[in-house]
Amino acid sequence: MKQSIKHLLKTKGGIKLDIGCGGNKQGPDWVGIDYRPIEGHVDIIQDLEEFPWKALPDECAVVAVASHVVEHINPTKGIFINFMSEVWRTLKYDGEFAIVTPYAGSPGYWQDPSHCNGCTQITWEYFDPLGPKTGGQLYGIYEPAPWKIKPGTLSLSKEGNLSVVLIKRRDDPAYHADRKIHYGN
Repeated sequence: MKQSIKHLLKTKGGIKLDIGCGGNKQGPDWVGIDYRPIEGHVDIIQDLEEFPWKALPDECAVVAVASHVVEHINPTKGIFINFMSEVWRTLKYDGEFAIVTPYAGSPGYWQDPSHCNGCTQITWEYFDPLGPKTGGQLYGIYEPAPWKIKPGTLSLSKEGNLSVVLIKRRDDPAYHADRKIHYGN
């Protein structure tokens, strides 16, 4: 881990994490994590599908962003669910995770041959135990680390990009009552 990241972890009360930043990190005060080493942008080299992300301690981030990343995360065998749980682990409680992804099935989704994880508005209900549309019914299928869909943030742009902000919830045993399958934390 670079000295600047250690310093941010100690002095700022939490980092701002740009997940899958590539060559477009949000800014110099953000910590970029990606599998490719891009000088000046990527601070932590990490395969985002391998857990845990050892360079990042629990609850080290106050905010996280994944812009055009989740559509590249393998959805099979719980990898995407575990990815979401790993982001949850790194965020402080009530921390926000902003996501932008091409809408599943849109031309922007199909144009890139490495896109494998299509998301719609309902995808996020699987991560919210009190989901506003399903009341947590979809959450109960996998029981990942719990998020809250931030009201008013779920939107679809005219370009076909889906945006949402998730807020890290505290885990509650009530979310897991009478459940059979459990992925993640």
